[in-house]
Amino acid sequence: MPRVRILLYFEILKLALAGLTANKLRSSLTMLGIAVGVFSVIGVMTAISALRSSVESGLSVLGANSFQITRYPAINFTDPRQRFANRRPVSYAEAARVKQRLAAMDAADAAPASGHDGASALSAPVRVCLQLDRERQRAVYGERRTNPSLQLIGTDENYVPAANFEIARGRNLTGGDVEFGRSVCVIGDEIVQRLFPDESGIGRTIRAGGRNYTVVGTLAPKGTSFGQSQDNRLLVPVTRWLQDFGQRGRSVSLNIEAPSQAELPATQDRAIGVMRLVRQLEPEDADDFEVYTNDSLIETFNKIAGMITIGSFIISAIALVAAGIGVMNIMLVSVTERTREIGIRKSIGARKAGILVQFLIEAVTLSLLGGICGVLFGVVVGNIVAWMLKAGAVFPFAWAAVGLIVCGGIGVGFGLYPAWKAASLDPIEALRHE
Repeated sequence: MPRVRILLYFEILKLALAGLTANKLRSSLTMLGIAVGVFSVIGVMTAISALRSSVESGLSVLGANSFQITRYPAINFTDPRQRFANRRPVSYAEAARVKQRLAAMDAADAAPASGHDGASALSAPVRVCLQLDRERQRAVYGERRTNPSLQLIGTDENYVPAANFEIARGRNLTGGDVEFGRSVCVIGDEIVQRLFPDESGIGRTIRAGGRNYTVVGTLAPKGTSFGQSQDNRLLVPVTRWLQDFGQRGRSVSLNIEAPSQAELPATQDRAIGVMRLVRQLEPEDADDFEVYTNDSLIETFNKIAGMITIGSFIISAIALVAAGIGVMNIMLVSVTERTREIGIRKSIGARKAGILVQFLIEAVTLSLLGGICGVLFGVVVGNIVAWMLKAGAVFPFAWAAVGLIVCGGIGVGFGLYPAWKAASLDPIEALRHE
């Protein structure tokens, strides 16, 4: 008996598939409606998942106990020059004073007996790194040259440890290099491979950004972050950078590392207080600079991603409801066209349940095939968007499964009435149908 039932349902499945293939164009257009609805969610979620993975891995290199002070927000989808037009750039003089004052407070922490309140003292000195960037530069040595994608960074002796780099050969920038504005540089491994394939390059003079710099050190290879190479960086003293490329309109970023993650809030409060003092802000004035940590950046990204996800859900829901109505309409047309066939089947013993299951299988199959197409297309397009944004490829298995389950539910929900209508036909009236 069970074997007979299995064969019966197998035959019902064959009839259902035959019903779908009888009118390929109509079935394809119905599947397209389902695919569009699923695609709108899967494509967005694929791109967001890839970007989230890239953001989290990229920010992890900065350290859990680090934070940044900049003129503009790190994540901003409007033109910051319009929204923050009144913000003054963070000048090098201001950044240097912040670094000096924090160092002086570290010295006072180390000697609380000198009159400094040791209750708020930190366990170790705060590391402050100043940074200015000039992107899409090219380095040249003799006949050899790099691609025009080099980052020419003006910084200080704290950049290498703050960014978790290591010196491979030679030395790091020093406080003396910054103080005297020396024309020296530390270069990344990619630049070494391009300009000095057979030597270290230490002591050689290269040209970058139209200026000459003597190589005093090279960085160990580090790979990529946010889909971009970290080995194409050229570090010069921040003072030399400003002399070579000008100070007007330049805004210095400060990367500050607390002694530990537990002391991060206290270090932030201290740095914000010093920054406000240096910027001569009144107590009632709002901060005219941005402070953000890795966690706050990820939180901001998640909020933006959440809003995008809600929008895509709304669009997808509208598209899927419309597609579901299309499924119901097509199935009702199919029932009308096959009324005589249904009458013949019922007259030779077909049960009401068998006909109901057959039309439900047709509706669910139609929806699932559309869902599969939407998932595949969404994953491809989402990963293309992620690739364009320099993020790695992902496959959102959970969202793909949810999408297919929803498609199955749409097939059942919108296919139930046509299936019931087909199963409820009177065989005599159905046989008379022309």
